[in-house]
Amino acid sequence: MTERERFLETVLFGRPDKVPFSPGVPRESTLKRWHKEGLPSDRNWYEFLLETLSIKQEPVNLRENLDVSFKMMPQFEEKVLEHKDGHYLIRDWMGAVVEISDKYDYTYIRQAKDFVTRKWHRFPVENHSDWEKIKFRYNPDDPGRFSKDFSEKCSRLRNRDYVFSIGFNGPFWQLREWCGFENLCILMAEEPDFVSEMTNFWQDFAAKILGKVLAEIVPDHVLISEDMAYKEKSMISSGMVEKFLMPSWKTWLDVVKLSGCPVVEIDSDGYIGELLPLWIEAGFNLCVPVEIAAGNDLLRYRKEFGKKMAYRGGIDKRLIAKGGSALEKEIKRVVPFLLKDGGYIPGCDHGVPSDISWNNFVEYSKLIAKLTGWI
Repeated sequence: MTERERFLETVLFGRPDKVPFSPGVPRESTLKRWHKEGLPSDRNWYEFLLETLSIKQEPVNLRENLDVSFKMMPQFEEKVLEHKDGHYLIRDWMGAVVEISDKYDYTYIRQAKDFVTRKWHRFPVENHSDWEKIKFRYNPDDPGRFSKDFSEKCSRLRNRDYVFSIGFNGPFWQLREWCGFENLCILMAEEPDFVSEMTNFWQDFAAKILGKVLAEIVPDHVLISEDMAYKEKSMISSGMVEKFLMPSWKTWLDVVKLSGCPVVEIDSDGYIGELLPLWIEAGFNLCVPVEIAAGNDLLRYRKEFGKKMAYRGGIDKRLIAKGGSALEKEIKRVVPFLLKDGGYIPGCDHGVPSDISWNNFVEYSKLIAKLTGWI
């Protein structure tokens, strides 16, 4: 099977020859540790891991990146507003004022390269006036949202043997970036019409860009990022999910599935037990990363929801760090059952943290590789 066929067969409860090997992605600090423990500094960690485990994966055609942007245009100018007491106060590209340690720089705000503590001082949308000032940055017809050779790239993608994905923020994630988490929750309770105005705006904006993509090419997989749960609880009630988020989800997923795209995934950290029925109702059929420390139980979810939902992740990062018999016992308790049933790609239940040694990661990866058919 090709990489693409294998992924689709797995998450759609088919019969793959092997399950995709996806142990997890290390953060920057994790790689720094691994380089001291046996991972050559001049080698790609994944390629070296495959060599270490004697795993041979099929080559794929040159991967195409559509370079479609759902981000604000123009972005705010990144600027250091203050530097004192070992901290930077920065206006980031989204217009928020953020404080981080001066051990880091702008790049740690742009992307999740590592586990970096940040403190937000202000968000770009705190009231209606702010909202009116920021909307112009989300013009779906801005020519910068698509590369000049977009159509040619789509043409090449039609003959792919790898998984082609497109991803964008869900309404909760996006409004949190605009308003901040606490401010957004207050607005949901006190100014629901304002929140609905913003969610409807984001729904229409994302739908227009998505529609332009689907008119040219059908992806295998659409990923919507939400991050809407704490440990043991959802961040907002099911009633608020249904009022503010469900309309956008259903609008997008109806269009995606009508296009022929078979997999729509939602990404949320934290405890997802309360959210799974709502995600299934909306039409999602895959979710990630299923954090075990948050109280998630994959076996219970499979028993309760059956084949309505597939999963990626779900291997407790704390046990990977511990290694040994505890890790092996947990993997053998959960993974074989789910693999037999289908609809599961095992992996670390979030980014791989730096308390996981290279040896323990190799040990864990070997267990996963054996169970998924690569060794």
